[in-house]
Amino acid sequence: MSIKLKCLSHTPLRGLNDPGVDVVQEVDAVLAKCRAEVEAFDPELIVVFAPDHYNGLFYDLMPPFVIATAAESVADYKTLPGPLSIPKDLALELARFILDSDIDIAISHRLQVDHGCTQTLEEMTGSLTRYPVIPIIINSVAPPFGPYRRVRKLGEAVGRFLAKLDKRVLILGTGGLSHEPPVPLLADAADDIANFLIAGRNPTPEGRAARQARTIATGKVFGTPECALTPLNAAWDLAFMDTLMQGRLSEIDDFKIEEISKAAGRSTHEVRTWVAAFSALAAAGSYTAHKDYYRPINEWIAGYGVVSAEQS
Repeated sequence: MSIKLKCLSHTPLRGLNDPGVDVVQEVDAVLAKCRAEVEAFDPELIVVFAPDHYNGLFYDLMPPFVIATAAESVADYKTLPGPLSIPKDLALELARFILDSDIDIAISHRLQVDHGCTQTLEEMTGSLTRYPVIPIIINSVAPPFGPYRRVRKLGEAVGRFLAKLDKRVLILGTGGLSHEPPVPLLADAADDIANFLIAGRNPTPEGRAARQARTIATGKVFGTPECALTPLNAAWDLAFMDTLMQGRLSEIDDFKIEEISKAAGRSTHEVRTWVAAFSALAAAGSYTAHKDYYRPINEWIAGYGVVSAEQS
């Protein structure tokens, strides 16, 4: 049994609203190095903790955690279409183990996943199907949210399961860091927006294009006086990364949801995927971690970070 971890920010604006060439080349180099490390490791299983952005999960039924036994990419922004290669029996075995660990998790036999899941999978493997993968979706954008300690406990349950496998396993956490794209809130939403948030699956191509155009337009003004959204917070991002890298995971139980939203942006709660990923690695044994990259990138509406870790 051998376990490695990669946690990465994702941004649908890569290639659509890029910063300067130097920054793009920096990020491309970091991602190429990480992908080479994944290929050298040659995982027999990938577990990816990911958020959803109202593409697969809606308020008609919004579970805190979902594990998929089958999933298809919605191919939003520039991500690949098609199914993920999910080992169904193993995903069900993991789901039962999580439930037996007193953690409630929903099961989907036909999940739609968006760039929050697929972009990092593509960046690390070049494909949606190169390796067997089990996606676990953590609600990170649709309030109300459960406390962070529940996310930690979910990760620990997954880690205990992975520790029993005689496999090379790569754990991915994808999302965050500080950012606040123009994601609507259900509270006080106009009827058309509320209807979308409740049951907006399978939009028309025109509807998806309009939604994506709003995000691209926001990226062009984000971080300027023209944009009222919460700015990126590099200090918060770096402190959070240090907490994980140093193994101070118990401190995460004290995270306050509203404080994070105000300090770093409402979508910063995608860091729940990082919390679950590191908690899974920690449950399987001690680890060492290092920061591969960090830069706040307004054009991508993202505090963009990459962290790697492995068993020590």
